[in-house]
Amino acid sequence: MEQQPVRKPRVLCLHAFRTSGKIFEKMTEVWPEFVREKMDLVFIDAPFPAEGGSGVQGKFDPPYYEWFQFNQDFSEYRNFDECIAYIEDCMIRMGPFDGLFGFSQGAIIASALPGMQAEGVALTSVPVIKFVMLMSGSKLGGSMFSSPRLAKNAFSSPIQCPSLHFLGEKDGAKPNGIELLDSFVDPLVIHHPEGHVVPKLDEKGSEIMLEFLEKVQKQL
Repeated sequence: MEQQPVRKPRVLCLHAFRTSGKIFEKMTEVWPEFVREKMDLVFIDAPFPAEGGSGVQGKFDPPYYEWFQFNQDFSEYRNFDECIAYIEDCMIRMGPFDGLFGFSQGAIIASALPGMQAEGVALTSVPVIKFVMLMSGSKLGGSMFSSPRLAKNAFSSPIQCPSLHFLGEKDGAKPNGIELLDSFVDPLVIHHPEGHVVPKLDEKGSEIMLEFLEKVQKQL
């Protein structure tokens, strides 16, 4: 009997605040090719043009985009519901997708979506999210970020899907990323010495990532 070719997990990638899909894709080029080739990564731009300066200005060219807006103490949000609807529309048009990969603001969204989908308030027209990869993430409804109404129950139950978390020693968001771990049933963690960036993967990081992808592959 002829063996079926192994299908790569198809991953929707959500970039950081005031960057872009193109910038996020460029950032992941620091990863070894033997890791990147294990996934079908699809990078999209957030729906809203940046309303202010970007932290990557001078390093990466504009345009820059943001997923949603917030006030100074992260207690109020604008366009969060519109952002979630936009992501679902992208998943319908460009999918199907197996998992999500988010960096910073993108990781905030990606971490909340499995719980929102399980509750039936988001991603109701697309397949169940099988895994998430979260880099410099934070928890909506956690110690730093309040929760938009749509996501108020996103973490009311432990998130069951496999999750891979990147925690940087010099990343100001590291405490938020650690807080996020408790919301997932079986989190796998890559620790790295860098800051708020897509980190290079050393031998151990590459091994952990390949282990995670092998686990994910079995669910496809």
